[in-house]
Amino acid sequence: MQDCGDSVMVALPLFPVEGQGSIPMSPLQFDVIEIPRLRFIKLNKKWHSVLPLANDCWHGDCYACEFKNVIFAVAWWSHPIAGNRLKLGKNILELRRMAICDLAPKNTATRFLKIMCIILKKKYQHIYKFISYQDTENHLGTIYKASGWNPTESQKKFETWKGHSKRAGLIDQSTAIKVRWEKQIRPEPITENNNFVQKKR
Repeated sequence: MQDCGDSVMVALPLFPVEGQGSIPMSPLQFDVIEIPRLRFIKLNKKWHSVLPLANDCWHGDCYACEFKNVIFAVAWWSHPIAGNRLKLGKNILELRRMAICDLAPKNTATRFLKIMCIILKKKYQHIYKFISYQDTENHLGTIYKASGWNPTESQKKFETWKGHSKRAGLIDQSTAIKVRWEKQIRPEPITENNNFVQKKR
């Protein structure tokens, strides 16, 4: 499997015909597949304009948009950065990164996000909500809105990683205020004797 990039572009026709060549004409042509974390880290570094480093990607799920054995987009999901940052954090998944090659067709991000949500909802029955943070200096939250996510009033101000003993070596990649977006997929669980149960409808 190859990665979308300079080495691939050389072998591509200048004007690919629909259904031929190696550049998809529509995001509907992509297969969404799970990939190893090291492959995600490599491609996120290559394509993400704001948060290229993801060296703390040691848990969670990594996915890619693949077309004819070429990857055009990648993403990483995990539980929220700190288990106590959000109530019932272990029952929430956060989209930590999404990076897309310049050659990917329009609306790739929206389609990619939609399919990943379907996969993750089926895979993790205990998850009731997806969240992600929009960098207000670089993005408008368009893909979340198009995918049926909702913005919250919660805004996360910049907090430096420097001096944080558990994250030695990490650097501050973005100092922008973040807006949290959420997508509720199941009733929120409540706790009884420290066990998670579903609320009755």
